[in-house]
Formats: sequence, structure tokens, C-alpha cells
Amino acid sequence: MTKNEASAIMSDDNKSEVESAVKSESNQTTKKTKRNQNQKKKPAGNKADNDKGAGNKVNENKAAEMKAVSNKVKIIPLGGLDRIGMNITAFEYEDSIIVVDCGLAFPDEDMLGVDLVIPDVTYLKNNRDKVKGFVITHGHEDHIGALPFILKDINVPVYATKLTIGLIDLKLKEYGMLKTTKRKVVKHGNSVNLGAFRIEFIKTNHSIADASALAIYSPAGIIVHTGDFKIDYTPLFGDSIDLQRFGEIGKKGVLALLCDSTNAGRPGFTPSEEMVARTFENLFTENKNHRMIVATFASNVDRVQQIINTAYKFKRKVILQGRSMVNVIEVASELGYIKIPENTLVDVDQMKNYPDEQLVFITTGSQGEAMAALSRMADSTHKKVTIKPGDTIIFSSTPIPGNEKAVSKVINELSKKGANVIFQDTHVSGHACQEEIKLIYSLLRPKYAVPVHGEFRHRMAQAELVKAIGIPQENIFIIKSGNVLELSEEKGKVTENVQAKDIFVDGLGIGDVGSTVIRDRQYLSENGIIIVALTMMKSTNQVLAGPEIITRGFVYVKESEELIVEAERIVNAALDKCANKNVTDWNKIRNTIRDDLNDYLWKKLKRSPLILPIILEA
Repeated sequence: MTKNEASAIMSDDNKSEVESAVKSESNQTTKKTKRNQNQKKKPAGNKADNDKGAGNKVNENKAAEMKAVSNKVKIIPLGGLDRIGMNITAFEYEDSIIVVDCGLAFPDEDMLGVDLVIPDVTYLKNNRDKVKGFVITHGHEDHIGALPFILKDINVPVYATKLTIGLIDLKLKEYGMLKTTKRKVVKHGNSVNLGAFRIEFIKTNHSIADASALAIYSPAGIIVHTGDFKIDYTPLFGDSIDLQRFGEIGKKGVLALLCDSTNAGRPGFTPSEEMVARTFENLFTENKNHRMIVATFASNVDRVQQIINTAYKFKRKVILQGRSMVNVIEVASELGYIKIPENTLVDVDQMKNYPDEQLVFITTGSQGEAMAALSRMADSTHKKVTIKPGDTIIFSSTPIPGNEKAVSKVINELSKKGANVIFQDTHVSGHACQEEIKLIYSLLRPKYAVPVHGEFRHRMAQAELVKAIGIPQENIFIIKSGNVLELSEEKGKVTENVQAKDIFVDGLGIGDVGSTVIRDRQYLSENGIIIVALTMMKSTNQVLAGPEIITRGFVYVKESEELIVEAERIVNAALDKCANKNVTDWNKIRNTIRDDLNDYLWKKLKRSPLILPIILEA
């Protein structure tokens, strides 16, 4: 050993002793003494090392605790729970947020005048700098419909598969946002990196092409979101679901699974689309002498392809009806997701050139929507298509929960016109039943189960299902929109709530109609309104004109003259009462008129219309 080598590996305190040893290598006694001294010092050195090791262990424990604290991912559903529709879920890790889907819902019957319902994204607006992008599972309205409204405030990139982006482009173009929004097409099997997340798109089957599940890789673990899915081993078009990839991801260890719950209460498997194809063959054969009208979802591209193929086989011409049907099929055709044989598609204005038995209409309105093409045919308001006795009308769908009454009304109207309405065996669901759900859980083996997409009863059915296959009750979370679910390897719990209410779209107004306005509309629709108009002198409160009673939706005035005269008398008496008590506050005068008139009408008719006193100043 050289002097320099010894100096490089020894401490400064021992350098002089090593140098002496090197110079006097023959002096064994000195070296032996040195070794003895070093051995005597070693226990003291070990104590210091032990103290240092203990300190390191404490530091390591603190680091592990800090890592455990930081390795928590937040799942924040802002819609889509306790209802069918308006699906949107945020995933947050530290300074990164990704948003899966951004859908709308259609208004309930009691949401009078409301056109659409979109999610409240106040939380995303407040954390706009963290939001890295929207990742979309498929192209249905309840998953993409709110994008034009939300992207106005949170303009971040949108990632989806080819057909889904095509349908999103259609919506963005309608709102003039195509040039201002960044979109990125992602193929199945590929991934995108957004902040702390990596999102892999996995091929699934659904009632629309290009549907995807998402494997979301985060520092806290892998989360899988199935999107809307079913397992179809014999799809008519495209490939089957990529079960192999689900199994591979399961082997890596999955922190949580967010699984479609729509059919969690149904045993067995969802039938294949192949069954519907056979049914259409039979229906076309049985109705070869009748004009046929098939109602289905515009977005169910595979179903439309089936109908077109069958029509071509039976030498029928196809007419598309409904704006969304025309638009969606045009996009799908341009992107190669639907193939229309030459000379099969004709314009509605050309139908007079063909006999009825050579025509098939594919139309919107399978859910009884008031303005859809089939509904307008049913109530005779369609400008170009009139229902004839003998027409065969096929509903290739099942009613979405809440739409049953509207669908029944359309069926009744069509039947009254002499049409033959077929409502069975022409639809299979796009959602997984119990055995398919259990298979996905078996492949992924998640630590936590978070049932999504469905009403409370649907999600509870999935919770019971996964509990039966071995996931502990404490690891199953039935959460609500607005809950913040924090998950880590150690535990999961709902830690807080964020704002997640319904935002109503009424015409061009977004959010300006709230629960109070809806309540007033309901009250008006049920009870009507009475307006009491009069003119008063501000300085003296002298009545210069009126009172005049105007009523809408309460009674028919021409048949209720006595009631109106008596109502005017009640108002005059209320004004006299205020004058006698020297009441000069016009708000108190209005309240007195309202209360006295309401008491009279309730005693007389047992009705309580909305009473609106209006005092004009002279």
C-alpha cells in the first residue's frame, strides 16, 4: 500500500499514524500497537455507528410515513352516480388532475323548460392549473355531451379513440370551438402521459365502436376504469374485448377498479349483437310487403350497420331521419366505421320514387324524445313522413330508466295510426351482466372496488356481487357525486366533499335557471297565476286605476266572471284595510293583497295559484 492510497481510504485523524507505519514497516511493534489501539477504539466507534443507524432508521420511518401520505390518489366523481347519465370523474395526485369523461344528462319530467343537464365543475375551475386533460372512454352523449360547455372554462386537451374524437369534433364544430380545442387520437394499447398519470387505452365492447377501458397508472397504484362495457366474444364488427391485457394488468397489482354497474342486477352474460342480426333477418322476411321504420340510438353505429346490411340484402333503400342520426352516420362513414353499399342510401325527398315495401327508415326517437323524428311522426308534426296503416315500426332499444312513460306514449300514438309496433328481441344491452363483471374482477383482482355508472340500486347490486367473490366490505365504496375518495395501499376513505350539483341549460342560458326557478315553474304548471295590477299615487297611496285581475292557467275567465268580480272586491277590501291602518309600505300592501286573495281562493276552490300583485307608480 502506498502512502497516497492509505491517505485516500483512511480518515484524517489516522493519517499521521499510517504515514509512520509506512515509513517504518520493519517496526512490527508499532503496527501491532496501532491495531490494538484501533481494536480498543472500535467499540466506541460501534456505539456511534449504532446511534447513527438508529437515527437513520427513524429518518427512514419518517420518509416511509411521508411517502405513505403523499402516495394517496383522490377519486372525485362530479356526476354520473345515482343516475344514468352525466358521467365525469376527476383523478388527482398532488399537482395533477385528469378528468375521465364529460357527459350530460337529459332533464327529468319535473325539470320544466330545461333542455340539458351538465355537471358542476367548480372544483376543476378552482384547480384549473392542475387539470392536464380530459380522457374519454367512448362517444355517447352521457360521456361527451358536456364538453362544449366545460371546455369554454377549462380549455385543456381531449384524448380519445378515433371515432370518439370524430363525434367530439362534430359537437365542437357546432359550438364554434373546433379551432380552439386540442384533440388527440389514441389507439387501443397506447398510452398518454398527463402530469403524474399515465393512461393506457384498452379495447372493450359496447353499443358503440371504439369504446375503451382505461388503466390509470399513478404513483399510488394502478386504477382501472372500465367505462361502459360488455364482453362480446362474437362481435359483428371489430375485435372482442382485450381480456388478455386485463389479466396482464391484474398481475401487476391493481389498487382500485371503477366498474360499470348498469346491469349488475342481471344474472348471466349479455347476449351478443349476433343475436340481433338474426332477429332483423327474420323481421325483414316477415314484413317484406310493408314499409319499415327502425328507431335506435344514433350513436349505435354497429346497429345501424346491421340494419343497412339487412336492407341491402332485401333490396331496400335506406332513409336516415333525425339530425343526430344523419350527423353521426356521416362521421362514422367518413372514418370508415360504417360501410354503406352504393345506391342504398337515399334522401327523404326521393321516397316517392319507390314503393313502400322497398323502403326502410332508420330514425332517432327510440326513447320517446319530444322533438325526435319518430315522435314527430307519431304526433303528425313531421314535415315529410306520415305514418300509414300497415307500417312496421321497430324499437331497437330499451327505455333508459325514466323514459318509459314517454316511450309508451309514442307507441300508443303510432298504434292508433294503424302501425304494427315491434318492441321485443331487437336490442341487446351494451352493458355487462353479473358473470362479465365477475370475470373482470377476477382478472384484475383490485384491492378496492368502486362501483360506478348507475343508480344507487345498480351500484349496490355490484357491491353485493364483489363481496361474494372475496373483496372485503371495508374495501367497497358506494360513493356519491362530490365525494373525495382518497386511496392508498394502506387504506381508503372519503375525506371531504366538493360542490357537484346539476347545472341546467335552458336555451342559451347556462346555470341561470336553478332549483328556485324550476320550483316556480312547477308551481305555475300545477296551479296557474293571478296578476293583480293597480296604479297608486306614491305620495298619498291613493288608488288611481285598478285593481285589474289577469289570470293564466288558473280558470277560464269568460266562464268565471263572478269569481273575478269577487276577487276584485277582496283586493279592494285589502287596500281599504291597509289605508285604515296607515300602511304606506308597498311591500306590506302587496303581501296583504296576496294573503287575503289566497285565503279567499282556497276557501272557494281549494286551489292556490301564484298571486303576483303589481303596483304601478303614478
